[in-house]
Formats: sequence, structure tokens, C-alpha cells
Amino acid sequence: MGKTRKLKTPAASSRDDDEQLFLIALGQRVRALRDRSGTTRRSLALATGVSERHLANLEYGEGNVSVLVLVQVATALHCSLAELIGDFTTASPEWLMIRSLLENRDEETLHQARLAIGETLGSAMAANGAGSRIALIGLRGAGKSTLGKMLAAELRFPFVEISRDIEKLAGCGIAEIQDLYGIKAYRRYERRALEEAVRLHPEAVMATPGGLVSDPANFDLLLSNCTTIWLRAKPEDHMSRVIEQGDFRPMAGAPEAMQDLKNILASRRGFYSRAQYQLDTSSKPLDPTFTDLRDLARDILRLKSSNSSAL
Repeated sequence: MGKTRKLKTPAASSRDDDEQLFLIALGQRVRALRDRSGTTRRSLALATGVSERHLANLEYGEGNVSVLVLVQVATALHCSLAELIGDFTTASPEWLMIRSLLENRDEETLHQARLAIGETLGSAMAANGAGSRIALIGLRGAGKSTLGKMLAAELRFPFVEISRDIEKLAGCGIAEIQDLYGIKAYRRYERRALEEAVRLHPEAVMATPGGLVSDPANFDLLLSNCTTIWLRAKPEDHMSRVIEQGDFRPMAGAPEAMQDLKNILASRRGFYSRAQYQLDTSSKPLDPTFTDLRDLARDILRLKSSNSSAL
């Protein structure tokens, strides 16, 4: 009998193609950086302890290469590992100069620099400002959907759940988008859904996906066009609320699930804290928490109204 041929999913085939293109581009960058430094392949081999044959394979995009070898090559060529692997912020002298200006700055200085850059490069969409859009951010189980619907009804604003809009655009569920097409495709759908929401709704309460903050471009779009409120909660509350909603995915990796959730929350805390406002949803029951959110939203809208009148 002949061998059974294993068919690849579209995501697997796309991933193979992406990996090959990455290796080829990596090799081209190594060659270009070596040429720029005037280093022969033999000299580079002597400096790194990596064989000329292995370096040749690297430059031609053949086979894989370890991170440690890349570190040795970057050190020998007097460049950063980021430049070697193709970080776009190393793509030109201007990028490198901007990076050097921002390097080792504190968070407040970086925040002010980002705002200044945003004003300089402001797009037509960003020029619309936050308007009366309130976007709730935070990890799954923070209360974005529950509190968001209540707030929208109270304010008589449309309620927009970005995750549902993503699924409508893609014609399938979030998990299917990522499994079939990968995270890059998901981020494109996420951006389209967010752009549509901003375009269609000058007034709205939005519930955003928990991971939106992980994509700097999409998060910047949100910050530029909405007033953001981080709904904070204890990890235990995140977990229990999601399970109460019938989503058992957080328990798939038990007993490590809680630690995984804590790690995700810790890794995103710096991004969530960029929101203009924060509200703790663990400290009180639902109704008092909603009262706090409603009062905060009313204060925000009054402030925006008074600022608009002053213009």
C-alpha cells in the first residue's frame, strides 16, 4: 500500500511559507550587515566560532538557526539582535536615531513622546478625537460585556462588542479565525471591526477583546478615538466569572490555569494601565459597581461637553 499523504491545513501551509520567507530575509540581512561592516565570511566564522558552512546556510536561508548563533553573529557584526532579525524600528537611520532618543526613558516621558508623535502624525480618523465613545478594556471576566450593556442602556448609547463584530466580518468564531488563519489575520479583522465601530458610532459604549492591547497599532487606534476605562478584577474573579458564563477554556490547563491567567494579567498590566480611567470590579457587588461606572461615565461626558463648549 502507498503512503497516506497528510494534508496540511491552510494555516499550516501559510506558516511554512512565512517561515521560509523569514529565513531568506534573515539571510539577506546577515549578508548585508556583513558587507556593510566589511567582514568576510571567514572572518565572521573566526569571530563567532560558527563554521563557514553554517554561516553560508544562514545567508542563503537554508535550514534553521539557533538564537545563540544569532546572538554571536550580532555581537561580531556590532549590531543589535533586533536589527538582525528584522525589527522594523531598525530599518533606517531615522528609526535608529528615534530609538536612541527614547532608550532608557521613564514611562511618563515615553507617554508624552507618544502623544506628541500622535499629534504630528494624526490621521483623519484620529482627528475625530474620542467623541462620546467609551471603551471598556480588561481581561476576560472583568465585566466588560455585563457592565457595558448596562451602561449603554443607561446612557441610551449603542452597545458595541468588538469580538462579535470580528466574528461577523470573518464569518466564523474567534477561535476558528486564529486556528485557520493565524493571529495576523485575526489582528486585521480586529482593526477593521474597530475602525468600523469608530466610523459608525460617534456615541457608543464599547466592550473590547482582552488581548486588543497586545497589538500596539490597534490599541493606539482605540486610545486615539475613545475614552478608555480599565475594568480591573482579581485573578480569581476573572476565572470564576468566565466559568459562570459557560466558558471552560480557562480550566483546560488545570492546575496551571490560574497561574497562566496571572501571568497574562501581569504581562498586560502595563498596557491596561494606559487607560485614562480605572475601575475595580472586584471590590463591590454588581449593582454598586455599575453605579460607580455610571457616575464615572457621566463625569467623563460632562467634561467632554464642557471642553467642546469652550472651543
